[in-house]
Amino acid sequence: MPKLATPLTDTAVRNAKPKEKTYTLGDGDGMYLEIMPNGSRFWRMQYRQANGKPNRLTFGKYPEVTLAEARSKRLAARKLLDQGIDPARAKRDEKQSKAIAAVHTFEAVARTWLVKTAADRASSTQEKNTAWLERNIFPSIGALPISTIKPKDVLAALHLIEARGAIESAHKIKQLCGQVFRFAVACGLAERDVTVDLRGALSAVPEAHYAAITEPKQAGELLRSIHAYGGHPYAVAALKLAPLVFVRPGELRTAEWSEINLDAAEWRIPGSKMKMGQDHIVPLATQAVEVLRGLHTMTGQGKFVFPSVRTGARCMSENTINAALRGMGYSKEVMTGHGFRAMARTMMDEVLGERVDLIEHQLAHAVKDPNGRAYNRTAHLPARRSMMQRWADYLDAIRQGGNVIVGNFGIAA
Repeated sequence: MPKLATPLTDTAVRNAKPKEKTYTLGDGDGMYLEIMPNGSRFWRMQYRQANGKPNRLTFGKYPEVTLAEARSKRLAARKLLDQGIDPARAKRDEKQSKAIAAVHTFEAVARTWLVKTAADRASSTQEKNTAWLERNIFPSIGALPISTIKPKDVLAALHLIEARGAIESAHKIKQLCGQVFRFAVACGLAERDVTVDLRGALSAVPEAHYAAITEPKQAGELLRSIHAYGGHPYAVAALKLAPLVFVRPGELRTAEWSEINLDAAEWRIPGSKMKMGQDHIVPLATQAVEVLRGLHTMTGQGKFVFPSVRTGARCMSENTINAALRGMGYSKEVMTGHGFRAMARTMMDEVLGERVDLIEHQLAHAVKDPNGRAYNRTAHLPARRSMMQRWADYLDAIRQGGNVIVGNFGIAA
C-alpha cells in the first residue's frame, strides 16, 4: 500500500527516477504511480471490493496516460464504487464487450441474418437483398460494429443511393437494414433498431405509373399478338398466363409447381413472396389451367413453373416478359409486365362491372370488412373464382374479335 502523500504534480511525476526496487508515489484516494526498476511507470489504484477484499486497477502507462487523465479514470472508478459496482469487473466487461462488438460487424450480422431467414423468401429475393447490401451498405458501414452504428451512419449510406436517383431502392434498403438491426437486437448484439430514427429523412418515393393497355379493342389486339408470338415456350406461356392471373411480375416468374394444384384449379402463393406478406390464393380459370398443363409437360419435373432458360435452378429473369413485349412491338410507354394488373383492375370494373372489393382481393391489395378488420386469404373465394372465370372468358372473346356483349358473361351490362 502506498504511503499517504500530498497530491502529485506534473513535475514530480516527470522527474521520478527508477531505483533498485519498485516504489510508489501516492496521489491520494487510492491512486499512485508505480515506478519499476527498468524505468516503466504505471498508474494504479488500490481499493476494497464490497466483500472487503483488496483489489487493484491499472489506468495505464505514463507518459501515455497523463496525471490529469489518470485522475479522471480514478474519479470514474470511485463513482462506480459508490454505486456498488466493482470497477475492475466493469473494465473486464467493457473489454469483452468491445471484443464481441469488433467481431459482430454490420456485415457479419447481416450475412448471418440472410442465412438464417433464407427459407422465408424466394431465392430471387435472397439474391436481390444480398446484392443490395453488398453494393450499397457494406462499403459504408459493413465493417463497423453493429452496436456502435448511429442513425447518421445509415443515413449517409442511404443518401449515396438517393444521389443516384434510386429513391425507391433507398427506401427498400432502409427497411432491409431495419430487419438486420432487429435481428441484432434479438441476439443481444445491439440495443435498438436505429433506422426507426430515419423516418421522414429520405425523399418521398415518386408515384409509379406502369404503362398499361386498358381499352378493350387494344387489349384484344395485344392478346392476339401474344397468341401469335413465336418466342421461347416459357416466355409464351408466361405471357398467356399473365392477363389471366394478374399477379405482380415477380410473383409470376417465381411461381413453383408445389404451390399449384391443377386439379383444384388453384395457385396458393406463400406470404414470403407477396408484397403485403400475406398468403394469397389465385383461382385458376379453365384457360389458365390449360396453359399450365401444357407447360407442365416441359417444366413440371423441376421446381419453377417458369425456369431460367440457362439453368433450372433459377426462375425466369425479371426482364423476360418485358423483353417479349418489346419483341412484339409494344414499347415500355405502351405496355409492361406490371400493366396486366392495371388492365384487369380497370376493365373488370369499368367494362365488366365486377365488384371492386373482389377485384382488390384478387390483386392482393389490403381490403377490410365493415368493422375495419382485414379479410383473410379465403374471403369470398367462390365469388372470386367465378369472377376469374368470367374474366378469362371475356379475354377469349375480345381476342377472337367481334362484338362482345358484357351480359353474356353473367354481368349486367
